[in-house]
Amino acid sequence: MSLAGAFRARQFVRQSLWVVPLLGGVAGVALSGVDLWVEGLIDLPPSWSYSAATANSVLSAAAAAMVGLIGFVVTIGVLVVQMATGTLSPRFMRLWYRDRLQKFVLAAFTATFTFAFALLRHVEADSVPDLGVSLVGLAVSIDLVLLLLYFDRFVHALRPVAVAAAMAEAGLAIEAEEDGLVASAGNGDRGAGRGEPDARILAPRSGAIQDVDIADLVRFAAARGQVCVIPHTIGDFVTAGSVLMEVHGTASETDLRRLRGMVSLGHERTIDQDPAFALRIMVDIAIRALSPAVNDPTTATQVLNHIDDLLLGIGSSDRAFRGTALDADGQVRLVVRTRSWSEYLDIGVTEIRQYGAVSPQICRRLRAMLEDLRDGVPLARRAVVQSQLDSLDRATDAAFADPVERALARMSDRQGLGATRSGETSDARG
Repeated sequence: MSLAGAFRARQFVRQSLWVVPLLGGVAGVALSGVDLWVEGLIDLPPSWSYSAATANSVLSAAAAAMVGLIGFVVTIGVLVVQMATGTLSPRFMRLWYRDRLQKFVLAAFTATFTFAFALLRHVEADSVPDLGVSLVGLAVSIDLVLLLLYFDRFVHALRPVAVAAAMAEAGLAIEAEEDGLVASAGNGDRGAGRGEPDARILAPRSGAIQDVDIADLVRFAAARGQVCVIPHTIGDFVTAGSVLMEVHGTASETDLRRLRGMVSLGHERTIDQDPAFALRIMVDIAIRALSPAVNDPTTATQVLNHIDDLLLGIGSSDRAFRGTALDADGQVRLVVRTRSWSEYLDIGVTEIRQYGAVSPQICRRLRAMLEDLRDGVPLARRAVVQSQLDSLDRATDAAFADPVERALARMSDRQGLGATRSGETSDARG
């Protein structure tokens, strides 16, 4: 299996809510067999002995309780989906499905259920699995603690600001990863100067580009003297039959099939190689908070704090703009289109400026963010930031006819309203 195939299998497991609980159920059955084997080798103290009636009651109650708790967790999950879709972003739900604690809790409940149910078959008048009954009681206690942790986690983790912080952290982690690509001019379009490709690989189905198996692709192309060009950015949606990859160099049909398998397509974008997707989720949350139906600019301001963090990390580094992969001899083997700094800024700023132009709080926080970026990114990228500041000035001037309100909205404030920068006081409104 190629690394891209392994990626698809890993994605399936990470997105599925039943695979890990199923493994927990199998583990429960296996542990019951181990318990029965151990029971025949050790002698337990009298205080650990149970009557057949007591053992039946304990195991039956534990099995029934686990079924109820699994239903309770599923109910919470449905409510979370409804709440998150309405107040956050539907795109965030794909990431919520991956939560390890949720899957671990369901697996623990399922394992306890199958363990208790399997032991019930071996309870007889003259033979009781005493150790197993005690372990079931311990497992139920642990499961209750896990349920409280699960509930506490999602009560806190589904707040808009907590989601924004998680997205910023994930985006920065992706940006910091060494993925085998190196910086290249033209946003990864160097393949355009190579003339017509010798072969084109068409997309076998429609879908978003979720992952490119960079290391495997470079090794494969280097062994055959090929150069592969992907004229799309990670996250782009390609339609069936459109060009997925261009190959420069001799390539057989088998080669083309192998190369096609090194690009993963799915129904929607993932965050694995796409920091812009993390940025997209945060912007969605911010503009939803700015909608007239919600009218919560403070939440949008708090989300801007984390957009600031992610944009500064992207803009001050070259990793997010790498689009060329080299082989061991330094030869170009893969060219992937990457986003420019201007595109990242457009994603993070434009819509929030448009929907929040009438809010002094948003105007002030946006200005503070853009000034931070202007001071923190390399000199070559500052002109783009200044262009966004000019657009913010025009939007502010158009939204506030009153000179005093306009002066208030044109201040720089990291808190939106309440913390103007040094030298900017309320006297400036005059």
